[in-house]
Amino acid sequence: MYDRRSFLIGSAGAAALALAPRMAFAKADTDRRFVFIIQRGAADGLGTIGAVGDPAFAGARGQLAEDFATGKKLDSMFALHPAMSSLAGMYDAKEALFAHAVASPYRDRSHFDGQNVLESGGTGAYQVKDGWMNRMLGVIPSGEAKAIAISATIPLAMRGSHEVTSYAPSALPQASDDLLTRVAALYQGDSQLHGLWSEAMDTRQLTGDLADVSVKNAAATGQLAARLLAPANGARIAMIETGGWDTHAGQRGRLAAQLKGLDAMLASLKTGMGPAWSDTMILVATEFGRTVAVNGTGGTDHGTGSAAMLVGGAVKGGRVVADWPGLGQAALFEGRDLKPTLGLDQFVAGAVAGHYQVEPGKVMATLFPDTKGAAPVSGLSLA
Repeated sequence: MYDRRSFLIGSAGAAALALAPRMAFAKADTDRRFVFIIQRGAADGLGTIGAVGDPAFAGARGQLAEDFATGKKLDSMFALHPAMSSLAGMYDAKEALFAHAVASPYRDRSHFDGQNVLESGGTGAYQVKDGWMNRMLGVIPSGEAKAIAISATIPLAMRGSHEVTSYAPSALPQASDDLLTRVAALYQGDSQLHGLWSEAMDTRQLTGDLADVSVKNAAATGQLAARLLAPANGARIAMIETGGWDTHAGQRGRLAAQLKGLDAMLASLKTGMGPAWSDTMILVATEFGRTVAVNGTGGTDHGTGSAAMLVGGAVKGGRVVADWPGLGQAALFEGRDLKPTLGLDQFVAGAVAGHYQVEPGKVMATLFPDTKGAAPVSGLSLA
């Protein structure tokens, strides 16, 4: 894996709600699109999908449970936070599926270590050097498995033996067409630089007028991703990094804002994908969850079990996948956290295997080689 030269295209501002436009893209010899949205900072799964049917929920969550009075009921047990109105519509259209009480193999509540496990697909921090999304390129119909990252650095999940390049929005002024033509002529006789330049110009053309607009919010980030994924000659695999999910204090308002941004991103992805939405699957996941009880500053501390999502026209949605452990004190993990009853590895492997119609055992062994004796979840995709 190596980083290609960064080509400065357009301008980018700070993304609202910490949903920064840092993405990684990969081309594949398939019409199926797969997007991973990582929630860095440990998103509160119980604050996103409330277990309103659990008799201990309201008492355990206090003020954090109040918003769910107006949230969409998903089934007799769960409700969706009301900030996610677009996602609620996707759920009704059977284009969204939620998994609850899920977790990676990591249990020690360090953001850096937890994210390393989540992205590498290992069972412990820093044990695996490449990322599960890069290894995924070796088991799906991937052609040359070319990849491009919109990020200052390529996320760990996309690093590995398959080639990955980068696209980084810049605050510098847009280059003139005359300058671009002159550079193209300069590189014409260089076998390596000509190919690199041509690919950069193809990406510039795909982004269209978005190259002239500061990426100020989550909706624009989703729109930009769709511009790169939807065309026939566009990317097929993407990763979007979002931050700001570490809600130690004042969680009620902060989490609502985060979820509203995520909802806008998903809505703009759906709109921008057009007909390609039917071939799209989006995974949303975090490194670990948060404590069940509210702390003294109206927030929650680092926890264990959380929630994950699959969204898209290729998802067999309209349901919640959960072996619910309960929120009574005796049921909590280490007396404080939502107890995980489903491995996130199993959930991800099942999603990828179903989406690309690859043998589940092969996917599990490739993406999560150290996870032994766990079967991927089946029936997550319409494929």
